[in-house]
Parts: sequence; C-alpha cells; structure tokens
Amino acid sequence: MTATESDLTPTGPRSPKGARTRARLVEAAKEVFEEHGLLDARIADIAERAGVSYGAFYHYFDSKETLFREVAVDVDMRMRAPMDEVIFDRTSSLSPQERLHEAIRRHFEAYRDEARLLGVIEQVARLDDEMRAFRENWQREDNKKVADTIRMLQARGLADPALDPGAAAAALGAMTYRFAELWLAQGAVECDFETAVDTVSRLFANALGLEPR
Repeated sequence: MTATESDLTPTGPRSPKGARTRARLVEAAKEVFEEHGLLDARIADIAERAGVSYGAFYHYFDSKETLFREVAVDVDMRMRAPMDEVIFDRTSSLSPQERLHEAIRRHFEAYRDEARLLGVIEQVARLDDEMRAFRENWQREDNKKVADTIRMLQARGLADPALDPGAAAAALGAMTYRFAELWLAQGAVECDFETAVDTVSRLFANALGLEPR
C-alpha cells in the first residue's frame, strides 16, 4: 500500500462552524492519544473532550484511526516546518551554518512540544501500512530537498565535494530525527537542550565539511 500527502489530506465540512468543530475534535484527539495511545483511546472520550456528541463525531471522521492519521499528519508537518522556513529559504541572509543551527533548534523545540504524541505515532507507523507509507514519502521528499541543498553548497565550494548528496541527506536526516526520538520521546539520552542543539548542529556541519559558525 502506498500513500501520498494528498491521500491523508483532511476533508470535511467547509463552513466556519464545521471547521471549528473539526478543529476541536483534532485538538481533543491529540490529548486523548497522548494519554492513552491509539489502541486504548475511545471515541466517546474524544467527543466529550471536544464538546460534541458521540454521533456528531461520525459527521467528521469515520473512525478513530482516520482521526489519528489526520493528527499525525498535522504533527509531522510541524516537524518539517523548520526545514522549509529556514534551510530552504533562498532569501535568508543567514550563513549555511547559522541556518542549520536555527533549523535544528526549531525542530527540537517542535519535537519537545509533541514528544509524547510523536512516541505514539512512531509506534503506530510501525504497524499501519498507510501511515508508514505516508511518512516514508515525506522523508524522501525532505531528503531530496536536503540533497539539492548539499549540491548547491558543493557547487559554491562550501561543502565537501566528495560527499554523495543523497546518501548524506538520508544519513544526517536519520541521525537528527532518531536522536530527537531517543532523547525527547523515549528519555534514553540525558542532555540539556542547548547542548543537544549545539552538538547535533556541529555534527551535521562537520559531516558536510562546513566551516565553523
């Protein structure tokens, strides 16, 4: 099974009232999924927390799994935002090293805010083919963008020309995301926030052969 971002794009009522109700359901679901995971989360609890009837839930979503996927997409987009806002901003006046440091800072801030829910999403993605395919698709898209950026830096003489851009993008992306999971979601790494940002930024920059900031 394959899934693209459009496959999981939210659909539903387009009236202002309907949009507000749907948004309340999504926010309520985030809280319930954080607390109970997907398996033990109940539609009745989500509806009650959102202030809607049990029956009204089905006007917006056909199952808690559908709602979970929408929540997961929303969270994953937050994780991607720093790359789009900082790394890929061609109008930025920041140096490559400064962009990298700022993007990693924002990524870790977003991950920290959503750490409990991301832990649940990681578990579900290992079992849900559609969710896993969606996440693999956006990871490939992000890796391609990063690889293109590395090629640009190589062309400007700022990054190690011996690096394979595609392999470097995939490896460094995996390092950054997996470290955040171990540190912020699983608590398997003891590290203060500034040290983590500086360390991962330095590892990333050193791997690319960028000069110190």
